Amino acid sequence: MKAEIIAVGTEILVGDIVNTNAQFLSERLFALGIDMYYQTVVGDNPVRLKEACRLAFSRADLVIFSGGLGPTDDDLTKETVAEYFHVPLLFHTEIVEEIKQYLNGRYPLSNEKQAYIPEGAQILHNAYGTAPGIILEKNEKIAVLLPGPPREIMPMFQDQVEPYLKAKSDFVMESKVVRLFGIGEAKVGETVLDLMNGSNPTVAPYAKDNEVILRISAKAKTANDAKSMIEETRKEIETRLGEYIYGYDEQTMAKTTAALLLDRGLTVACAESCTAGRLTAALGDVPGISSVLSESIVTYSNDAKMKYLGVSPKTLQAHGAVSAETAEEMARGIRKAAGADIGVSVTGIAGPDGGTEEKPVGLLYIGVCYQDEVSVLKLQLHGNRDKVRQGAVMHGLNAIRKRILA
Repeated sequence: MKAEIIAVGTEILVGDIVNTNAQFLSERLFALGIDMYYQTVVGDNPVRLKEACRLAFSRADLVIFSGGLGPTDDDLTKETVAEYFHVPLLFHTEIVEEIKQYLNGRYPLSNEKQAYIPEGAQILHNAYGTAPGIILEKNEKIAVLLPGPPREIMPMFQDQVEPYLKAKSDFVMESKVVRLFGIGEAKVGETVLDLMNGSNPTVAPYAKDNEVILRISAKAKTANDAKSMIEETRKEIETRLGEYIYGYDEQTMAKTTAALLLDRGLTVACAESCTAGRLTAALGDVPGISSVLSESIVTYSNDAKMKYLGVSPKTLQAHGAVSAETAEEMARGIRKAAGADIGVSVTGIAGPDGGTEEKPVGLLYIGVCYQDEVSVLKLQLHGNRDKVRQGAVMHGLNAIRKRILA
């Protein structure tokens, strides 16, 4: 079965609201093992909606509409689909009663429009609004009409549409995300090119800020069979790219690093300059981190580095605040001051100003002091101020992770 999504509403087309329904429906269709190749957004225009309907059914077996089921004159989805299938709209008194119940006994005349349903259609109950959903199956095509508000569409799809579609599908789809750091998308693509050319499982790369992810997807008769196929491919990816893999699925770098600290009972303290507390904040977003995140300090000025971290004035004078030597002393200083197992430091030039030929914008040093030994990582990042700082955070978290695992 091939599916297509049509989001109806001028407010989506012009950007007044974000089309979160398409994301939700795409995820659910994927999990059901239903292929989807196109999505469409069309405004509240009968001619263009009719054309979108015709085009969608020319290339898909299942078309899911979201929006356009309201009581106003510009809500035209139901009427357009009925016209496409050449079926009349029939009035349903039971829908009138449901609307009255939802509106506490009121029944505005405009809502009468919502009580008309295409002949032969299955009616989907709406517990969170006045617009019923519709499933219309004819000529080996299926139209699923759903209301636009997310609070209405999500439970209606999960509770009523999914069971209907599961009965139509012989397959399930499973997927797993592999997260990589420290390698570019092009190099990843070269390394797993043969796997990317496979049809089942499929491997698709996506470049995100400061990381690359590989999504492994498999379709099979059962979930266990699909997961087994995925695991075989995952092991092959790990063989080739294991040194760059830091996590899977929703396991962000912060969650991965925090889990290591928590599992091993290691406390950590941060001394930050150009990141201004972002490294600490990333760790602090992980529930339960308070048991190992000891304390942190932001030391932008040289005076603060000397006062709170014990950085030597001679070091600052000889090498400057942005240097391997200063990063080392900052890491040692915060570890000692906090009495933590690990001290991590970040110092650099985030820009847009402050760079020189010798020390350009994007130059960073990250120090990690663990078991009284310090390792310092030198980086040259590119991009605007925010991108440099976010990159520094990712590298800082990864430095902690790799030092623990070393």
